[in-house]
Amino acid sequence: MSEIPVSSLDPRAQKLVENAQIALQRGNHDYVIEVTSQVLKTAPGCLPVRRLQRVAQLRAAQSKNKLFSKAFGSVTQAGFLFGKKDPAKQLENAERMLTADPTSVAGLRMLAEAATASDLPETAAFAWECLKDQQPKDRETLLGLGEAYLLAGKGPEALATADSLLKLRPQDGDGLALMRKASVAMTMDKGKWEDQGSFRDKLRDEQASVSLEQASKVVTSEDMTRRLLDEALKRAAAEPESINHYRAVIDAHRKLGDLDAAVEWVRKARALPSGGGDTTLERLETELQVSALEKSVESLRAALATNPAEASAAAALEKANGDLVRFRLEQAKAYVERYPNDYGARFTLANLYFESGDYQHAIANFQQAQKNPKVRIAALAGMGKSLKARRMFDLAVAQFQSAKSELATMDDLKKEIIYELADCFEAMGQGEKAIAEYKVIYSEDIGFRDVADKINAFYASN
Repeated sequence: MSEIPVSSLDPRAQKLVENAQIALQRGNHDYVIEVTSQVLKTAPGCLPVRRLQRVAQLRAAQSKNKLFSKAFGSVTQAGFLFGKKDPAKQLENAERMLTADPTSVAGLRMLAEAATASDLPETAAFAWECLKDQQPKDRETLLGLGEAYLLAGKGPEALATADSLLKLRPQDGDGLALMRKASVAMTMDKGKWEDQGSFRDKLRDEQASVSLEQASKVVTSEDMTRRLLDEALKRAAAEPESINHYRAVIDAHRKLGDLDAAVEWVRKARALPSGGGDTTLERLETELQVSALEKSVESLRAALATNPAEASAAAALEKANGDLVRFRLEQAKAYVERYPNDYGARFTLANLYFESGDYQHAIANFQQAQKNPKVRIAALAGMGKSLKARRMFDLAVAQFQSAKSELATMDDLKKEIIYELADCFEAMGQGEKAIAEYKVIYSEDIGFRDVADKINAFYASN
């Protein structure tokens, strides 16, 4: 495959794209998604069309029930996993996942991986950019984006991404390596080394050339990753006190999907004198354990999707989900006990309590989390939902009203808060107050959840 501009499409496809652009302006998002999917099927490397589709997906999601979209995405993901061996099929699966839920991290990762495997570096970089929008401080996302920029020949962007990562994690070994590679790439471009022969030709050692090129890629073949793992294991055996070799072993095991082995090597690294106080290794161990549990959940969900009537599969999935929730909760509790004044961590813990149905502890931690300005409004809303779940409607109303008053822009968060406020008024039998709040949403976004139905029912009854 190759990446092409819209002008290189056949005239019929160009006309379809033009019609899709007009439809986007008119708000006909489903048509845009349908047309762009049709064009991308024959021209998957046309990035402007994929960008157009992305805008339509995001706008369509804003006018639909978010909870439905996320539920649809999680249910259908299991079926999409079977296309991983075929990059072209994987691109289509990623498009369908992102139409169901444009915020799907799994869908965006699938798009990035398929684009890389299809030799579409610009498209891969675009997918990683979308991932960064979803999780701007996620280490793996920043690394993936930086490496994608390198593959796309965007040295300055890769350097800026490495700088962003190192501001979050100043001693991150992979971040430092990305910084070096980006600097080298920019130097090569500036000096026009390409005119003097390929980079591979400049390296005397062919073995070193292959290793360097493959180590610089996020998505490598399994055989090459195993080779890199063998090299890292040899270096770790030769220099057992060097923590960087352990990190390389961990990264290779992670890419191969052997999360248990990755956890084992993290623990070995933490046992080193230089790793005992390394909080990044502590967090990495937790992340890997969570990933292993998530992998188990996804595997069981896929099994259940192929055989929905299997009672044992449903029971196993329920248990695995429970184990995942409990582990996350235990780890979050332990972290907050060590760092009680980390109010961002308290917000995370409060959400986990809420998900587990422990509304009393959720309320206590949402209350503390309000001290963090970055999550204050979301914490107010979370506390309101927790009080609502306990049927303390009057107290919940106070929280939602506070959150509403602090939001100047009518964005999705404010709509959600006003909806919850109106729902509380309904539960308290205060219909007039409820409909007044629903009207606020209706005047801004007629498609938000079931607000239109509620407004129509109100006027029909009068």
